[in-house]
Amino acid sequence: MFSNFELGIDLGTANTLVYSRDKGIIMNDPSVVAINKQTQEVVAVGMDAKQMVGKTPENIRVVSPLKNGVIADFDVTAMLLKHVMNVSAKKLGLSFRKPSVIICAPSGSTSVEQRAIIDAVRSCGAKQVELIEGPVAAAIGAGLPVDEPIANVVVDIGGGTTEVAIISFGGVVTCHSIRIGGHKFDEDIIQYIRKKYNLLIGERTAEQIKMDIGYAPCEHEKESIEIRGRDLVTGLPQNITIHSTEIQYSIKEDLLHILEAIRATLEECPPELSGDIVERGVILTGGGALLNGIENWLSEEIFVPVMIAPSPLESVAIGTGKSLKMLSKFKKRVV
Repeated sequence: MFSNFELGIDLGTANTLVYSRDKGIIMNDPSVVAINKQTQEVVAVGMDAKQMVGKTPENIRVVSPLKNGVIADFDVTAMLLKHVMNVSAKKLGLSFRKPSVIICAPSGSTSVEQRAIIDAVRSCGAKQVELIEGPVAAAIGAGLPVDEPIANVVVDIGGGTTEVAIISFGGVVTCHSIRIGGHKFDEDIIQYIRKKYNLLIGERTAEQIKMDIGYAPCEHEKESIEIRGRDLVTGLPQNITIHSTEIQYSIKEDLLHILEAIRATLEECPPELSGDIVERGVILTGGGALLNGIENWLSEEIFVPVMIAPSPLESVAIGTGKSLKMLSKFKKRVV
């Protein structure tokens, strides 16, 4: 009765997801924390905190403690993880137990960054902490046979990083990680609208534009959307209409960087595995996989089939949780 309970955590730049072996995904919240500057107390976490972005008084600071897939603010990350652990324990009715946690770490993270993740989770009361590489977790979550000696190519386009990996026999054969993801697309949209229209928009507006009319560099029916922002000349609120072709142009350069990372990874693939890639194709995971047209565009550029995972946003969390059964094969470090 008093045995440990196990959690799989995908500590992402944009969202933190928690997977329980018994109940599946039990938490999916933005990785955002609102803090009172005077008392250093947590005001809100997750979706409640995200809704405060750009709308808070001076005494409240809204922080995203993870930048580009790594911990940028250790103390705030510890607060976020403490909240995650408490909510998870309450949902599972196990508040008196110490959990065993397996957590996803970006494949490009250094040993210092990995230690920071482990320390943050341990400080929240975890009994045992283990790390798993992000691409391996994404592949498991996408339902790929990672424990077999065949090539599984995963492109995980997250909030802060894009990781491209070829996985075979439970390990990463070759991998490239670049610090471009959904947040960089948002920044591109903000800068484009600022330069062309002298209009300043916020991060949440940019994200909504990307989700509504963002397209990969492929042919599509032109769409438009009306947005609101602050005119940089007059300082007054203003509405403008923008088109999908403009958003497509603004994020094209970063998408080409992702394409180059995929090509570089495929070029380093051992010849024996290349045949598997032609036959099995590439799997897209992460929030970036939901960008309109990205599947067809990549398929045309790299000449192999490209498919989107069944639950791209949840693939890493699901894979992290499922790997609890395969720790002997997939664990990276045990503390």
